[in-house]
Amino acid sequence: MAIPLSAIVLLVLIVIVVLAAAIKIVREYERGVIFRLGRLLGAKGPGIFFIIPIFDNMIKIDLREHVLDVPSQEAITADNVPVRVNAVVYFRVMNPEDAVVRIQNYMLGTSQMAQTTLRSVIGQVELDEVLRERDKINQRLQAILDQATDEWGVKVTSVEIKDVEIPEGMQRAMAKAAEAERDRRARIIAAEGELQAAEKLSEAAKIISQEEGGLQLRFLQTAADMASSSKGSTTILLPIPIDLISWFRKARGEK
Repeated sequence: MAIPLSAIVLLVLIVIVVLAAAIKIVREYERGVIFRLGRLLGAKGPGIFFIIPIFDNMIKIDLREHVLDVPSQEAITADNVPVRVNAVVYFRVMNPEDAVVRIQNYMLGTSQMAQTTLRSVIGQVELDEVLRERDKINQRLQAILDQATDEWGVKVTSVEIKDVEIPEGMQRAMAKAAEAERDRRARIIAAEGELQAAEKLSEAAKIISQEEGGLQLRFLQTAADMASSSKGSTTILLPIPIDLISWFRKARGEK
């Protein structure tokens, strides 16, 4: 008895459908977590493998680095300053079986954990630390998140704070404080310069006074500099040094 052509076609279609459901291809950066009748068999891949249709179920997990943008979070710092902070989290799945079995949605879970952790950490530090020591805060956030997501098979590799928004009133106050600090430093530098100049002048005066005729030579040098720097005719009155008068008296034998 010949088999009808329609039955052969139907059989071929069934075989194609079964093979299509049984053959699974997983890319290099993916793993397929297999369940058989609801029981976990394990993760397979990369490459091609077979599963039993109807009895087996496969869930693909991406093992590449994920970039999670944490939306702006409102928090109050330890010194009672309201701020808005956003961040970015880099993580990857290290254990695909735990990422499927231990949490319903590891992407959503990591996002929510990052938001709550960000608010908590910002609330424990002062505003100056948030603005100046971001690296320390980033490392602290990464350590807390990595520990919290470890049981999900997720590894948090890095956390970076992007923007810190503070109230306008606080911005104006910080600008005034920075300006006052710059003015204070400028005054200190100027005072230190005057002190050094005074010390050098004092040392020079001591050296000149110790040398005979030193004051006269310095006086003549200053007069020469004044004459050379003037463009027109200049009249310079030269007072007679006391030392010169004393020299003439000694030469004449007067006391």
